[in-house]
Amino acid sequence: MTDKKPLYILNGPNLNRLGKREPEIYGTTTLAEVEAMCRTAAGDRPVVFHQTNSEERLIDLVHEAIDEGAGIIVNPAAFTFTSMALLDALKMFAGPIIEYHISNIHRREPIYHRSYVSMTATTVMAGLGALGYPVAVQAIERLIAEGRR
Repeated sequence: MTDKKPLYILNGPNLNRLGKREPEIYGTTTLAEVEAMCRTAAGDRPVVFHQTNSEERLIDLVHEAIDEGAGIIVNPAAFTFTSMALLDALKMFAGPIIEYHISNIHRREPIYHRSYVSMTATTVMAGLGALGYPVAVQAIERLIAEGRR
C-alpha cells in the first residue's frame, strides 16, 4: 500500500456516453477503458475516478479532492463553459490542476472557446482524444513532484 495522496480524475456531463456519443469527435474508447488506462499510468498512486452529470456532485468531488487529493485532472465537459461555481471550487485546491478535453475545443464552434476552468487550471490539454488521459496522468505526476500549482 502506498502513502501517496490520490489523484482525482473527474469527468463531467455526458462523458459516461464515451464510445457511443459522436464517435467522429470523441472516438470509440469507453469511459471504463479511460479509467483503466489512467490507473495503469498512475502506477502506485491511488486514483479516485468519477463521472457525473450533476454540477453539484462535481463540485462535491472537488471539495473532497481539496481535503484528500494530490492533484486533479478534470474534464468538466459542458460545465467548462458555464460553471462559475466549479471555477470557485477549483480555486480552493492547493495542488496542480489539469483541465483536459478529448477534442480540441479551439477548433470547434466559438461557444467552446471560453473556459472558466482555464482561469485556475495549472495547464490545459486538449485534442489528444481518450489516449490523452494517461498523458495527463504522467504530466500531473511531474507537476506534483515539482510542487507546482
